[in-house]
Amino acid sequence: MRLGAVLMASGAGRRFGGNKLLYPVDGVPMIERALANLPAELLDRACVVSCYPEILALAEARGYVPIPNPDAAQGQSASVRLGLAALADMNGVLFCVCDQPWLRRDSVERLLADFAAHPDCICALSWRGERGSPTVFPRELFPELLALTGDGGGGGVIRAHAARLRLVEAGGELELRDVDEADGGLGRTP
Repeated sequence: MRLGAVLMASGAGRRFGGNKLLYPVDGVPMIERALANLPAELLDRACVVSCYPEILALAEARGYVPIPNPDAAQGQSASVRLGLAALADMNGVLFCVCDQPWLRRDSVERLLADFAAHPDCICALSWRGERGSPTVFPRELFPELLALTGDGGGGGVIRAHAARLRLVEAGGELELRDVDEADGGLGRTP
């Protein structure tokens, strides 16, 4: 089984007021936290999709395939399509946003192990039964992901295949919260 990952790092940070991925959370830039908690060595191939050259350079230095996103203004779907195009030969692909600074590596490892045990399912990290991110999709659903447009991510694909969804509990509620939800965008642990 070959697993890939797409770290989506193209957001304009409108709610935050700029490129929040370079902003430190508990002293560590968010992008550094994302790369540490989903290290490239856990996967057969991992990529970072971003419109920011400094993010792409950092990702490449950490073993990720850097994918420039000239269409970031189109929303999340552009990152999904670009990342998936680079991973079309994988059996499953994990999609992860980079603004969940409290996501833990052990939760990501459990998610990947669950998908490896259930490769026909969509596996998503959750907290108390509520689906969150990241999510792993099987190859069979890649065409539907490639057809996404606008700022929507894979939620519509998940809803269309709800019977195939498996939830994997995170280690804690905070892991699923993005920095905007956590504290109004100040980047401190709530």
